[in-house]
Amino acid sequence: MPSASTLTERLRRLAPEALAFGVIGAGNTLLYLAIYYVSMPIGPVKASVLATVITTSLAYLANRYWTYRHHSRTALRREYTLFFGFNLIGMLIQSGLTYLGKYGFGFSEHDDKMALLAFTTIGIGIATVFRFWAYRTFVFLKPPVDGHEGAIADLDATAGLAELSAVDEPGSVASLDLR
Repeated sequence: MPSASTLTERLRRLAPEALAFGVIGAGNTLLYLAIYYVSMPIGPVKASVLATVITTSLAYLANRYWTYRHHSRTALRREYTLFFGFNLIGMLIQSGLTYLGKYGFGFSEHDDKMALLAFTTIGIGIATVFRFWAYRTFVFLKPPVDGHEGAIADLDATAGLAELSAVDEPGSVASLDLR
């Protein structure tokens, strides 16, 4: 079990990343809700999908070049594909809650806009937690500790599964000698 000082240090290192992610997420959420609200006449689920597609591209660029700017850069195709894949799952979470409000509770986009917006906002919250975990775990790899992580990431497209900065962990990828 990690000591309190180790946990405090991990939280201290995580705070700037979480703050940047939160700022980008807040801006994208406002844009998402505006697009969703304006396009609701095409149907709430379609509006949710449209808003997600537009804001995902903006989120990728902002996260790559601000939140995770110090993380290792892997192939753009790899990052972008994983980013969009995890956003697709996030969109399913968000749209699923919108679907639940519309078809499960019978809310109408004409009479119950605020109720549908509430369901969508709850979906956004759940999807945000999922995305934060997925981006930092799989998409934007941690910076190299001993220089071997880049070689491993080149060999294995799923290198994000490994905790590459776990230098003190016996048997961790970071302690491999690839010479």
